[in-house]
Amino acid sequence: MSSHARTRIPKAAIAASAALLLVGIPALAQATTSTAGTTTPAAAAVDSPNLASRAQLLSDAGLQSAVLATSLGLSGPEKLIAKDAFRDADGTRHLRYERTYRDLPVLGGDLIVHQAANGSATSVDRAAKASLDGLATTPALAAPTAQATALAAEAGSTVQAAPRLVVWAAKGAPSLAWETVVSGRQKDGTPSRLHVVTDAGSGAVLQKFEGIQTGSGKGVFVGSVDLTTTQSGTQYQLKDDSRGGQSATDMANGTSGNGTPFANSTDKWGDGTAGNRESAAVDAYFGAAKTWDFYKNTFKRNGIRNDGAGALTRVHYDKGYVNAFWDDACFCMTYGDGQRDSAPLTEIDVAGHEMTHGVTSATANLNYSGESGGLNEATSDILGTMVEWYANLPANPPNYWIGELINLSGDHKPLRYMDQPSKDGNSADSWSDGVGNLDVHYSSGVANHFFYLLSEGSGSKSINGFDYNSPTANGISVTGIGRDKAAQVWYRALTTYFTSTTDYKGARDATVKAAGDLYGAGSTEAKQVATAWAAVNVGSLPS
Repeated sequence: MSSHARTRIPKAAIAASAALLLVGIPALAQATTSTAGTTTPAAAAVDSPNLASRAQLLSDAGLQSAVLATSLGLSGPEKLIAKDAFRDADGTRHLRYERTYRDLPVLGGDLIVHQAANGSATSVDRAAKASLDGLATTPALAAPTAQATALAAEAGSTVQAAPRLVVWAAKGAPSLAWETVVSGRQKDGTPSRLHVVTDAGSGAVLQKFEGIQTGSGKGVFVGSVDLTTTQSGTQYQLKDDSRGGQSATDMANGTSGNGTPFANSTDKWGDGTAGNRESAAVDAYFGAAKTWDFYKNTFKRNGIRNDGAGALTRVHYDKGYVNAFWDDACFCMTYGDGQRDSAPLTEIDVAGHEMTHGVTSATANLNYSGESGGLNEATSDILGTMVEWYANLPANPPNYWIGELINLSGDHKPLRYMDQPSKDGNSADSWSDGVGNLDVHYSSGVANHFFYLLSEGSGSKSINGFDYNSPTANGISVTGIGRDKAAQVWYRALTTYFTSTTDYKGARDATVKAAGDLYGAGSTEAKQVATAWAAVNVGSLPS
């Protein structure tokens, strides 16, 4: 750690971004749309994702739609609606269209027109080739019948989107149909958005398809996991509409812009090696999903800001960047690839840590300096650790150590220890005058130690296959209340009582109040909160 130089940056920049691992926080360049140096296959072939150029391409595609519909032999009532467009480096254009028939959406009517640089069409890919000419558009069965059929198709579901009249052309002879979307949960707990297409004449179910795509990947740290992805045409993307539109992008070792979305022709991602650029994305994207789920299922929090919006995850930031950080300006977390760009910092407790900086910003907004800065960092360590316990991955068994797999220092030791913070050589086990003068990653040790003691208690023990020893100030004995209760206490204190300037004394008062709120004033839990703080030299034992 001592080999890394400190970087002094303005206080405003510190407030806007929080680094996970090092004492220095990189100054972020103003975001731009440049993706120079991108090496992903899709980005290498197409324009930079400049919004203005894409808008122009879409506009051009729209202007051509009527002429193209005629040249493709579509019937008079059919129209093409430009959905997407991009241009290869050699000028070739790919124009994606949806189709309507008498203003009804045509499911299975989408097509892509490929054009040479001079504008001449070279080929067309169609989802279906059957003619729609003469198809009647008056349904024999009403919408309520279709809705009842859809609900019956998925036990325990509710209506997500009322039936809409469509033309079904994806399979077999085209027919008039109703499409209803019902929501529920899949067998593995993944949210379900089941689209049920019923024939508008006979009522027969023509097709059922899941709106939420569940793919799989193999990360550097998380191992083989399931991923919730999005399919667009023949491409899958690391984009999760079930979690506020969270997505992952490749920064291509650049430092500006939001990177290039990860896209693949199959729904398989990464191979578990750092050399595969998708592997780090699997780690970070999965970590973001589990962090979202942890906050939602543990605290009923709907996203980082509690507004349903998903955060952006950016991987492969800079060259040789040995850090990860949260930045409110882009509402994103960013990961470097580590030493020699071969050790990405995408362990799951890191993901939880980074997103928790956003939660802190949206709630207490603890100043990132002094004791409040230590509490800011500790909050991310505490709840990031809880994300790791929530995920409970075989490839990354949960524990009370921070970043134990990323090997930041090259000695295969954890970055931080919650049971005995001083084991890292820098962090404080307990409070003392001047602890706020330490770097916030080291003053955080006081609260980290408190949380471990409150969760598990003092003394030597083995938990989930890991050995711990947690000595306390003045030899005080602490009986743990369990990590789940401890997390509830911390979260309530953070969101209800902490302010931007809360120090360790204030944190003690706030958590005692929080425990009283949750479990009753004078409860065992409240008393153990006070005892655990006394064990790190903050306040005295309860009477």
